[in-house]
Amino acid sequence: MGVVAVLVASVAGFVVSSAWYTAFGTVWAGLSESAAERPVPWKIAAEFVRTLALVTVFAGLSAAVGVDGVAGALGLALVLWVGFPVLILAGSVLHENVPVRLAALHAGDWLVKIVVVALVLGVWR
Repeated sequence: MGVVAVLVASVAGFVVSSAWYTAFGTVWAGLSESAAERPVPWKIAAEFVRTLALVTVFAGLSAAVGVDGVAGALGLALVLWVGFPVLILAGSVLHENVPVRLAALHAGDWLVKIVVVALVLGVWR
């Protein structure tokens, strides 16, 4: 997987995640005090770096396990989504008293982001 593919997927994932929280901003604001804060430049940059890390790991893992094409990439995305963010967010609900709706909002963002990343990288292969 090339650098260009990883960068394109990172930008796409970052944009779709930003759109997700913009679309659900009112819901998010009702569930989290941090939603009311205007994002500062360093946090925006940090979020892009997080997305870049996600895409890099996804690209490396998909290559390592031999995923080829959109269908395989989407299958891997679903497995990774359930196996990591969903389970981590469920733990935060169970052990940290994070509201279920807030965890679901974040899980939805992860699903949309990882599906977009999988689509971009799957098409690129």
